[in-house]
This record gives sequence, C-alpha cells and structure tokens, in this order.
Amino acid sequence: MTRVLLTGGSGFIAAHTLALLLKHGHSVVTTVRTQEKADKIKAAYQDYVEKGQLGFAIVPDIAQPDAFDKAVVSDPPFEAVLHTASPFHFNVTDVQKDLLDPAVIGTTGILRSIKKSAPTVKRVVITSSFAAIVNGTKDMTGHKYTEADWNPISRDEAEENPMMGYRASKTFAERAAWEFLEKEKPNFTIATINPPMVFGPIVHNLDSLENLNTSNQRIMWACQGKFKDEIPPTGIYLWVDVRDVAEAHVAAMEKDDAANKRFFTLAGFFSNKEIAAILRKHFPQYKELPSESTPGGDYPEGGLKALYGFDNTRSIEVLGLKYKSLEESIVDAVKSFQDVGL
Repeated sequence: MTRVLLTGGSGFIAAHTLALLLKHGHSVVTTVRTQEKADKIKAAYQDYVEKGQLGFAIVPDIAQPDAFDKAVVSDPPFEAVLHTASPFHFNVTDVQKDLLDPAVIGTTGILRSIKKSAPTVKRVVITSSFAAIVNGTKDMTGHKYTEADWNPISRDEAEENPMMGYRASKTFAERAAWEFLEKEKPNFTIATINPPMVFGPIVHNLDSLENLNTSNQRIMWACQGKFKDEIPPTGIYLWVDVRDVAEAHVAAMEKDDAANKRFFTLAGFFSNKEIAAILRKHFPQYKELPSESTPGGDYPEGGLKALYGFDNTRSIEVLGLKYKSLEESIVDAVKSFQDVGL
C-alpha cells in the first residue's frame, strides 16, 4: 500500500484514477476545489472513507503559488503524488489567467510544496498531454510522434486562440516540471502521462451533461443530432480510453522503471465519421445521428498515409498497457451519458 495525494479528484481522468488507486489498496487523499465536490466523491466511496482509506483536502485555487502547502502534509506521510489538476476547456476570456497560470503555477507550485514539506514523497506522476508533443504549426505528414517530441509553441502563439492557449499551457507546465527536476534535484522522480483525445465513460458525479469533459463532447453532440447535416472535422486523429489513462497513472506510480520518463499513451487513430458509425450500430434510438452519406468528419484525402504516425511502445512495455478498442470506449461512454440524462 502506498499513501497517495491525488490532485483534482473530481476531474474526468482523476475520477477513474481514484477508483483504480482504491481498488489497488492504496490510501488516498484527493484535493478538490470545494467541500461540495468532496461530499459528492465521499457519497460514492463511503466504505473507503469510513475505513480511513480515502480523505480530502480543499484547494480552492491551484494558481496560487502556495496552494498545495497544507495539502502535501499528511499523517501518515505521503509517498507519492499524482497531479492531474489542470484546466482543459475553451471557455476562455484570458489565456494567461484561465489556462497558463493554473497549469504552470499549479505544477511548479505542487513540486515546490512537496520538496519543502513532504520529504517522504518518492514518486510524482503528472498529467500532461499530446498537446505538449504535437507540432501544430507545420505539416507533420509522415512524422512519427514519440516521447522525444515537444510542441515548439511560443508565448505569443499561446495568445492566438483558446486552443493554442491550451496547448501552450500543457507544454509550458510539463517543461517547467522537467526543469524543476533538473535544477532542484528533489528526492522524488517524475513521470508524465501524455494522452491525446480521451474518450470513455464518466464516473465522476456530474450534475448534468453541460459539464461533460471536452473530449467526450463530440460523442454527446452526435447523439443529440448536432452532426446530422454535416460531421465536423476530426481535428486530432489520435485517441485513448480514459480507463487506460488511469491505468497509466497508477502504473507509473507503482513501477520503478517508469521513473523520470514521459509516456505517450494512445490507442490509435479515429475519425468523427467512425464514431458516427459506432453510434448508428449500437444506439439506433438516437434518430438524428449522421447517416453513412452525411458529409465530413473523415480522414484526410489519402487516408492514414496523409497523417502523422505514432509510437506508443514505451507505454506498453514499461507500463503494461493493453489498449481498449474505439468501439468499446464509445459504447461505454454513451451508456454512462444515459445515466446523466442523455
């Protein structure tokens, strides 16, 4: 059993990670922004709370440099930290305040707090993103993305739009983590998890589908008939199931070989057109789904040959991941949406 601090416990990926940590027998304290969020998680895991395996720490604003100072202190002391708390949304008025600060200050802040006040922590796992790997500024056709790639985005480019702001936030935050490791030489190792689009079922306690995580929104929108006349462009053609991302976080904490490595965690390629086909097959009750002849949402002309490639070998060999299929992920996602009123 490991004593673990999990940040952002009510988030999409973190909720699955929390369930897995508890299943593996670890003792967890998770941070949330409000007592209300803590109460919702508590209600779902009452047995674990009662036997002392799950506790909570309120961290209202991770963009404050000392936000985690109290949260990292525990009795018994923490041995590992899984840092998942970072914004992923495009409802942005100020890129710096809404995206860059929470991502970068949240990451460097928790690392400083651990070094200062939690000397027993030996492993830190950070949720990064394909956004910190992808080069969105030039044609990467034929390039095979690996953990060695870094998004070359600049501070000025980050201000261009919310999408660029998000990509910059993940890139700058992850770079800051590796720089911290190099300069500060802390007692702990770091591993980063870099998924692309993350699909799959929701287990966190959503009040409504309005608060659905950004990646899953396209699945919900298709079911709601928003793609009936035209399927929108796919954008990033790489995906992974949220349960595999949770497995990656826990394995990176548990396995010695994961120390000080990035992990490009992805299952493969997808298109919005393929998602529509899966929905038609399994959920014919949604009458306004795109048909086979609905335009849009396909791979570029030339198919997969016109795209970049990827290498996810490290995640399979070191973390032991066995990736779920797109069909399983989409079907399970929709079933979970139905529980919240789809």
